[in-house]
Amino acid sequence: MSRVVHDYPFGPAEGMELHPKYARLRESEPVARVRMPYGGEGWLITRYADAKVVLTDPRFSMAEGAGNDIPRPTEVPPEPGGLLALDPPEHSRLRKLLAKAFTARRIEAARPAVTALVNQLLDDMLDKGAPADLRSHLALPLPMTVISDMLGVPHEDQALFGVFADTLMSAGRYTPEEIEKATDDFMAYLSDLVAQRRKNPTDDVLGALVQARDDTDRLSEHELLVLAGGLLVGGHETTANHIGNFVYLLLEERSRYEEIVAAPDLVPAVVDELLRFAPLTTMSGFTRIAKEDVQLGEVTVRAGEGVVLSFAVPNRDAEVFPDPERVDFHRERNPHLGLGHGVHHCLGAQLARMELQVTLRVLAQRLPGLRLAVAPEELRWKTGMLVRGLEELPVRW
Repeated sequence: MSRVVHDYPFGPAEGMELHPKYARLRESEPVARVRMPYGGEGWLITRYADAKVVLTDPRFSMAEGAGNDIPRPTEVPPEPGGLLALDPPEHSRLRKLLAKAFTARRIEAARPAVTALVNQLLDDMLDKGAPADLRSHLALPLPMTVISDMLGVPHEDQALFGVFADTLMSAGRYTPEEIEKATDDFMAYLSDLVAQRRKNPTDDVLGALVQARDDTDRLSEHELLVLAGGLLVGGHETTANHIGNFVYLLLEERSRYEEIVAAPDLVPAVVDELLRFAPLTTMSGFTRIAKEDVQLGEVTVRAGEGVVLSFAVPNRDAEVFPDPERVDFHRERNPHLGLGHGVHHCLGAQLARMELQVTLRVLAQRLPGLRLAVAPEELRWKTGMLVRGLEELPVRW
């Protein structure tokens, strides 16, 4: 029987909305054949149960796709060597090198310092007066400063790697030549930081990686650079956009914000519900390649075929989340996939949660009158990018 091949993406990503075709496919064709922008055809997963299989079954490989012309949303294939482009045991070897820096105990110990930083950034914003762009005053500098401090990146270089990150997250905004140049420049910048650590050892995360490379040969030079780059980009780009998107969702329907102003202890549940509801990416990616034939529902995914998913799509599955299109801060159970699942579960999940919790709690306590400075429809969303985010978030208080 011939199968319909759907052109993907289904349409432009608009704000925090998911294209309605995702929901239709979840009901009628939960494992759908799609034609990706690059690399040909693959399978799109829309149901939660199937997503968990793909994320945990070792027969689906991230490493098989690295550096290859696989079904994907971007023109440039995924770079080999990073955590997202490896499978166990190589993935486990590298993740173990970083795990100590991201334990729940360490992250919780950093909460007071992050709280102080949020307050400092808000002080600067309040001094300049309303209206103010919450994105440039808070959402961007907070995670950028936190991850820079963890790795030991000079604060004066933050704007520099912010430009690198923006280019590397392109899905059409920049040309392949611009992406290649940004990648080369970023690797050269990281090489200089590594050389500095070799000359003057440090006790930050980058220093520990250099020591692991030089003293015990537990990773290659390329792996060292790609790991450091992945931490810098992933450690601020995702959280920065989440901060902006979360505040937008709270203020766009302001009763949501008023709820946490009245009950600040609700913030952890708020963060998890918004992680479930708010799509981070503009389209499905993170292609996994089947190493052998695998049955997913009524579909046999053949060896060598690619499977793609967006965590936001299974997070709207009514089989798991009652009334999934409604933001509900009082869900009894919320096993969302907003921070991934399985061996590739976000390494910095605890850090991201903590930064988001601190940000929303401090905002609710200090700025109970916070509101959008323009109508929601006047806000400008980024285009041509892999991640969803606002160009700016003007607010008053």
